[in-house]
Amino acid sequence: MKDSYEYSDHHLKLLQLLEENPHLSQRDASDVLGLSLGKVNYILKAFLDKGLIKMNNFRNNKNKLSYTYLLTPQGIEEKARMTLHFYEKKKREYEALRAEVEKLGEIVEELS
Repeated sequence: MKDSYEYSDHHLKLLQLLEENPHLSQRDASDVLGLSLGKVNYILKAFLDKGLIKMNNFRNNKNKLSYTYLLTPQGIEEKARMTLHFYEKKKREYEALRAEVEKLGEIVEELS
């Protein structure tokens, strides 16, 4: 996005989950992601406000709280941006961890 809104790993995981399971309830998403129901609701509201998803209510459904969450074209584009951002972040973390493991390996060899 062009504003300063900060996305977390949770945002990307929720977008991925909704893309795969658009009929998933907020409670089920909460269980799958290990987040509180309030956190899932908060993120979904942010997605709606930013136009990343649209929400359809099935009024004829006997379960009046049944919704479908669909990624908008803007949401698909933002998901791709977020995926690239988190890939680069995780790659940097991996490289730093790999360097640390190598250094610890050298210390262990010196102690042996």
